[in-house]
Amino acid sequence: MSDTNSETRASNPDQEFELSKLIVGTLNLEIEPSQIDPEAPLYGDGLGIDSIDILEIALAVSQTYGFKLRSDDKNNVQIFSSLRSLNRYIQQNRVK
Repeated sequence: MSDTNSETRASNPDQEFELSKLIVGTLNLEIEPSQIDPEAPLYGDGLGIDSIDILEIALAVSQTYGFKLRSDDKNNVQIFSSLRSLNRYIQQNRVK
């Protein structure tokens, strides 16, 4: 049961919305944060961001949530696969 509770916490829509606001603001996107589908890919065909954008997001996440996203992390493809995936990773690793 604790796995379900932590999954629910990690997929909190309010947290996802805050993260989408951070992404939109960081990248100066011309969309509303609420328009980002939590399950859509961030990279390429989904939101359409590129590797430079990912670096900018990683820096903003580090500054906002108090931990570093490493460029050499073997899990980056999964971490940045969607807003929801990135939010889960942040919630698991953030400095509280």
